[in-house]
Amino acid sequence: MQGSRFHAGFTRLCKGLAVVLVGGYVLLQIFPSILPYVVLIPSRTIPFAWNLITAGYVEQSILGVAISTVGLLLFGRWLEPLWGSKEFLKFIIVVNLLTSICVFVTAIALYYITRQESYLYTAFSGFHGVLSGFLVGLKQILPDQELSLFILKIKAKWMPTLVALISVATSFFTMDSVSYLPTVLFGIYMSWIYLRYFQRRPETSHKGDPSDDFSFSSFFPEFLRPVLDPIASLFHWVFCGRISDSSADTRGDTLDGSLMPGSDSIDAIRRRERGARALEQRLAAEKLSATGKLEGTSHEGAAENV
Repeated sequence: MQGSRFHAGFTRLCKGLAVVLVGGYVLLQIFPSILPYVVLIPSRTIPFAWNLITAGYVEQSILGVAISTVGLLLFGRWLEPLWGSKEFLKFIIVVNLLTSICVFVTAIALYYITRQESYLYTAFSGFHGVLSGFLVGLKQILPDQELSLFILKIKAKWMPTLVALISVATSFFTMDSVSYLPTVLFGIYMSWIYLRYFQRRPETSHKGDPSDDFSFSSFFPEFLRPVLDPIASLFHWVFCGRISDSSADTRGDTLDGSLMPGSDSIDAIRRRERGARALEQRLAAEKLSATGKLEGTSHEGAAENV
């Protein structure tokens, strides 16, 4: 009964993707010779370009596949109902592909700078880039929701930053950090780029999320933001210079200094309210399901006593 309750909150899409992750690991254990064809090895990517897509869904360790599968299922319960299945899958595909491209380009650049061949032959793979991107999605939609990090309770808006800091810190003490650190960092960055500038917002006809609470500098402490804001303006010019002109009219829609419907601040508030309502509905449904099953168990126990 507990098993059916555990699986009840997971969507069909998340379960299917979890099967892909587990199946990829099992297949790799049965046929280890396929490793160079499915993971991202920069020296072999030019003839085997498809590994830019496949590498993100292949885990090389049992710990990696366990973390990726559990993370996918848990984050999917939060994000897929808010984004919709189509957008949730699109996010995974886009972030995975962009992260792989960035890792490939970085590895090639580091090889030409350092002449260390290890950058060409390191096997990059894993779903952790997309998992890091999910944290950015939670920061956008449910910034004040508390999440557990080990024994700490951290607000969702700080989770991407903490994961990045922990990944960088642990890289100084582990030998294989090059195989996961670029994927984590680029996963966070590419997911922010996509959500900030390209994701279509269902509540409006605009793309992206230009609110101040989701700016590049919002990932950093307050005292660093005056330094980072000029850098963020470059991102805005590169990615949406033309959009910014049209959206500036939207952001400037005021009446006696008050915000008009359709402005970015109003859209951000609506997005978070929708996320909060979806969270409340999910928690209420889980509580109702647990109460019903508890009552059913009590009735069965009473019947047996009679």
